[in-house]
Amino acid sequence: MHPYRSHTCAALRKSDTGATVRLSGWVHRVRDHGGLLFIDLRDHYGLTQIVADPDSPAFKAAETVRGEWVIRVDGVVKERTSDTINANLGTGEIEVFAQEIEILSAAKELPLPVFGEPDYPEDVRLKYRFLDLRRETLHRNIVTRTKVIADMRTRMTEIGFAEYATPILTASSPEGARDFLVPSRIHPGQFYALPQAPQLYKQLLMVAGFDRYFQIAPCFRDEDPRADRLPGEFYQLDVEMSFVTQEDVWDTMEPVMRGVFEAFAEGKPVTQEFRRIPHAEAMRKYGSDKPDLRNPIEMQSVTEHFAGSGFKVFAGMIANNPKVEVWAIPAKTGGSRAFCDRMNSWAQGQGQPGLGYIFWRKEGDNLEGAGPIAKNIGPERTEAIRIQLGLEDGDACFFAAGDPDKFARFAGDARTRAGEELKLVDHDRFELCWIVDFPFYEWDEETKKIEFAHNPFSMPQGGMDALENQDPLTLKAYQYDLVCNGFEIASGSIRNQSPELMVKAFEKVGLSQADVEERFGGLYRAFQYGAPPHGGMAAGVDRVIMLIVGAKNLREVALFPMNQQAQDLLMGAPSPASPAQLRDLSIRPIPPKPDQ
Repeated sequence: MHPYRSHTCAALRKSDTGATVRLSGWVHRVRDHGGLLFIDLRDHYGLTQIVADPDSPAFKAAETVRGEWVIRVDGVVKERTSDTINANLGTGEIEVFAQEIEILSAAKELPLPVFGEPDYPEDVRLKYRFLDLRRETLHRNIVTRTKVIADMRTRMTEIGFAEYATPILTASSPEGARDFLVPSRIHPGQFYALPQAPQLYKQLLMVAGFDRYFQIAPCFRDEDPRADRLPGEFYQLDVEMSFVTQEDVWDTMEPVMRGVFEAFAEGKPVTQEFRRIPHAEAMRKYGSDKPDLRNPIEMQSVTEHFAGSGFKVFAGMIANNPKVEVWAIPAKTGGSRAFCDRMNSWAQGQGQPGLGYIFWRKEGDNLEGAGPIAKNIGPERTEAIRIQLGLEDGDACFFAAGDPDKFARFAGDARTRAGEELKLVDHDRFELCWIVDFPFYEWDEETKKIEFAHNPFSMPQGGMDALENQDPLTLKAYQYDLVCNGFEIASGSIRNQSPELMVKAFEKVGLSQADVEERFGGLYRAFQYGAPPHGGMAAGVDRVIMLIVGAKNLREVALFPMNQQAQDLLMGAPSPASPAQLRDLSIRPIPPKPDQ
């Protein structure tokens, strides 16, 4: 027999009754039932119940073991009685009567409980991540992660893509975040950058004629952590294709992404036909460029019903500024004063003066609007709003007014709040869509100049003519995001492969041809020698897995993540370099100023 195990802790079944077996694993818990000891033995694969009675030679050892000790058990498989079967356990019809127990490794008192998975401070969980990873939920999430990535690779290979590994030590590039810099010992005073994405390399692969590339790519960005983005390092399914339109990219990747979700959705519905929603429409209907389509609420403009009305606040704003609009946020079943007051209080908590509302209720045979706004605009306008929005008795509507560019995000948050509070959101499904036609440029209030809105290497719609003759802030890009349940899970574009177009696009943000050649010389040179039309996308592997397993943040699907302060508490990183290391790199640290 093998020195440690003849079976895993998930393998034994009723058909093994009577067999002598050997198992090894961790003591999940020990239960004393009137002198009869039960040990739940756990390994990577599952659990098996071990029984030791006082007559067994293994009983003495069984009395000494504690949670998370590693033991080897020799014993005989016995069938459980019908009243003790555990239907929730694969091995639930059997138990192993111990004949010998060997303690392979004792465990100190645990800083973090494994059994039961009680809530515990995250910093403790991360410092003792090797214990945290023994917990069933996190362990299962990580196993699911490996399966999702394997599934992605299989699907991409089956449709003709090949996986190519791109460099980790590279040059700095403008991906919208700070680079992690790596000092060069051989070239003192110079630095490599860890790639924020393989963007430039995958485009160079298209120029080199490789046609269909993919990679499960590590990416590195020195930015502040948040729940939907890991600090430092994350992974993406990176894709690039030659001789394609954006429709080709969508048609190619929809079945892949849909298939991945369906494979792991455990029966939850997954969108079959992905809607393609222009960015401007998404902002007007949902107040977000990553809308949660499980929420049925769609906002509408009701400006005309307030223009010249008795509600002087909105009417005055409309009269004095042509940019002003009034948006309605319909809330089916929200027609109670208590709910409307809660929404108003929430808005004030967001720094807003409030959130106006109307709610409808039956008064005898009549359906009437209630609330201060209804009283001010009168019954005819109130009824026109109700008809436009398709609302009925027991429904409500909230209003946001001003320049939509300034209040759209708040209105979107109000939509989300109303949908969640009224339980209108179906959490047991995956709703996916493409957000398309993103703005090419945007105005930066801090720098008071035009900046790229998204990927600077995207192709502007309209090409050179649009760049030369159109207001830059009205330009659209062949840029698109894939959104699922309110999260952006992928972003992509058709690339600008023309050297002249590339220079013209960067000139709009204040960079000269010389700047382009200096900062993006490899790509710029490559485009001089025959670059095919190409495009692609990158899907966030971590976010996809987070959605699939229903986790609340990305640290629940990553093996050894950093904490919110971008520290690796397990390995103690970042940490000071030794004087010898700094001398090798010709570096001297400068202490931060006291106010930094």
